[in-house]
Amino acid sequence: MSQPKAPSSFFRFEQLVPFAILSLAVVIGWVYLGYMVVDMMGSMDMGAMGPGMEVFNQSTIFEGLSAPVRAQLAALCVPMAAATFGMPELSSYNFQDFLWIFLMWIMMVLAMMLPSAAPMLSRFSAVRKGNSVLVVALGYLAVWTLFSAIASGLQLAMHAAGSLTTMMVPAFQGLTVSIILAAGLYQFTPFKLACLDRCRNPKVEKAGLAAERGVSPFRFGVEEGLNCLGCCWALMTLMFAVGIMNILWIALLGLVMALEKTTRSNWFTYGIGIALLLWGMANLYFMLGSLPIMDALSALFVAR
Repeated sequence: MSQPKAPSSFFRFEQLVPFAILSLAVVIGWVYLGYMVVDMMGSMDMGAMGPGMEVFNQSTIFEGLSAPVRAQLAALCVPMAAATFGMPELSSYNFQDFLWIFLMWIMMVLAMMLPSAAPMLSRFSAVRKGNSVLVVALGYLAVWTLFSAIASGLQLAMHAAGSLTTMMVPAFQGLTVSIILAAGLYQFTPFKLACLDRCRNPKVEKAGLAAERGVSPFRFGVEEGLNCLGCCWALMTLMFAVGIMNILWIALLGLVMALEKTTRSNWFTYGIGIALLLWGMANLYFMLGSLPIMDALSALFVAR
């Protein structure tokens, strides 16, 4: 006598649980970052944290103040930054500072990169049922955790060298321009396009149906994480140009990377590259225009 089949709703519920856990991880990332921003609002000029962040000054003591006054007031408030949630002191550059920064980058990965991996994880789950998709996600996140550790070390080194301010933005315009132009150029490289193609077309069947060949879910996740890293690392480094805690750009770049992985045409990728190059060149133009040598050359040509 055949055993009765389990209700199909059970299988649907079993498939939903892993994605509920992953969705919770994304929510935790956004809540953590959002709370950091909210906790900073009362003690510092949010406009100093990158383009667009001045919108958060609308409900603080910085509302309506001129830029010079905001800068003076922010200088007085800088010592209070260490007292805000999740902010490193960045004075002694110790291991505790590294841990705070590392945790911040991990939360950025959960908020930005995990949603962009949703199509890949969904395809894998369609082939191999159960909780193995969580193991894939762990492999994927392991790669981005390593990236977070490197980015955290780089951020501390840039702070120590004076390249980043205490507000986690570039201390000089040349750094901003260099990062933007480099990210724009990378959009056109064969390596970028090859990694992007692998992100768009993950070989889930290989992981789901050929386990006997030694393809484990964790290994598959690591492979997809490496493909994603090769595709998106340059866009992630744009956070160094626009302000590492610029939550508006975190949302924008997360959306851009998710769309790039789901759009079949490379023209979207090229469009991002063109936009970044134009933006970088515009910044370069205004940066060079503010140099004394440019004023001297302009005066020389006018005299002639």
